[in-house]
Amino acid sequence: MKMLLIAASAASALLAGQAQSKVLTVMPGGDVQEKLQSALLDAKPGDTVSIAAGRYELTDGLSLDVAGVTVKGAGPAATILSFKGQKSSGEGVLITSNKVTVRDLGVEDTKGDGIKSKGVDQITFKNLRIEWTGGPKQTNGAYGVYPVSSTNVLIDHVTVNGASDAGIYVGQSKNIVVQNSTAEFNVAGIEIENSMNADVHDNLATHNAGGILIFDLPNLPQMGGHSTRVFHNKVVQNDTKNFAKKGAIVGDVPTGTGIMVMANRDIHVFENEIDQNQTAAVMVVAYTQKYDDLTYNPLPRDIAVHDNKIGRNGWAPQFPGGDVIAQAMGGSLPSIVWDGVTNFTPKGMTAPVAVHLHFTDGPVANLHFAAPGNIFSAKPEVKPTLDDGPIPEPKPIVLPKLQTRQ
Repeated sequence: MKMLLIAASAASALLAGQAQSKVLTVMPGGDVQEKLQSALLDAKPGDTVSIAAGRYELTDGLSLDVAGVTVKGAGPAATILSFKGQKSSGEGVLITSNKVTVRDLGVEDTKGDGIKSKGVDQITFKNLRIEWTGGPKQTNGAYGVYPVSSTNVLIDHVTVNGASDAGIYVGQSKNIVVQNSTAEFNVAGIEIENSMNADVHDNLATHNAGGILIFDLPNLPQMGGHSTRVFHNKVVQNDTKNFAKKGAIVGDVPTGTGIMVMANRDIHVFENEIDQNQTAAVMVVAYTQKYDDLTYNPLPRDIAVHDNKIGRNGWAPQFPGGDVIAQAMGGSLPSIVWDGVTNFTPKGMTAPVAVHLHFTDGPVANLHFAAPGNIFSAKPEVKPTLDDGPIPEPKPIVLPKLQTRQ
């Protein structure tokens, strides 16, 4: 009898918890700005803000700072949040609370970023479409989905078109999965920046200036990006002219770059399809601009590129001097282009940093760039492989069950 009473009590508690959770439904019509923001303000942990099918014309951004909330539409083509009339220059949706899921929505024409999370744990972006409907323009918002300073990030079945920086961007974050998503007609399709422990797989990056970027930059609160696996992606026909805003670091990414790794550590690029990128299939480069942060390491280290299916790339490289290098190499660049920067000691360090590379996907171009600056030799060296031996692969990312079962 005692066991039965305990079980009944537990069931009652469970039912009570379920009863506390509710669905706040927002319908088209009326003052949709006020209705949507009020629902996000009124939501309690465990609630769902359900946005019915329809088009919602908004004049300002939306924000959510309640933990454990799901924001759910009727589908990316059915529930459309249009920010074409947005008066502020901020993001469309800003999330600053933990354990939030945003799914099944379309977000169009934000003045700033599409959907941003900042300083949160367990953020999920699922089945979303973020688009600037006027096509690639410098005046478009910088990022489509934009988790920054976050942990346990899941981006799944997200499509972004037209971002003037990166369509799918994760910055200064940890424990990241980007999967089953499409990035096209952005400056950078997918970018992992100053982040640690990421899996980027089964995505399509096409018709961007650059397909997939793994960067680490100086003078940011989190540096020392490492341990990213880029695999099973299709990185093809990245041919959109770079339309980044003046001063943006991605403005230096040459049109036609498939995958670029810059100043990062322990990066593995494998089993991807990389084809029809006019500058290069894979570029591995140092950060060669001036910097004053003594804790920053500008060199790519422990980089593995292997077992990729590489088609025709590098026939018309779009970086300064690229045409000269291509001609010296028989008309096009090899599968992998490495800038060859190893001949200096980073600031704050007493000895040169060891650069270990494991390249086995055909010829490698060593451009022998000097540092700082981009001064290449007249006769770049080409090797069949540039291989310091196998480099241990980072462990697969494991996200909390709450995210993976959604």
